[in-house]
Amino acid sequence: MNRKLISSGSEFESKIGYSRAVVDGNYVFVAGTTGYDYETMSISDNPVEQADQCFKNIEKALLEAGSSLDQVVRVHYIFPDKSDFEPCWPIFKKYLGTACPAATVFIAGLLDDKMKLEIEVTARI
Repeated sequence: MNRKLISSGSEFESKIGYSRAVVDGNYVFVAGTTGYDYETMSISDNPVEQADQCFKNIEKALLEAGSSLDQVVRVHYIFPDKSDFEPCWPIFKKYLGTACPAATVFIAGLLDDKMKLEIEVTARI
């Protein structure tokens, strides 16, 4: 089985030693993805805007892996502030409304206080 590593270009990947996504067999595993725009290395203060950027980052990795958002089978949402979860629902529906994956929400601290959420997905190829 071939294994393929996919990078977003984030400096954290090389500093910490991880990949944005790993293709292994018929699945692609996309690591916890935040709302950073890696082209500008900026992040919005708004959790809904961050959620939208998270999915843009995830979609880019999935496409490079030969998959798509419609093939997502599991999603994990991580929020430091649980009150930010519900306002993001329309974004989740926009990107995952076709796939309707199994989902779990965690309330936990994140690496940087600027991060309002982190999302990870598993998708089929």
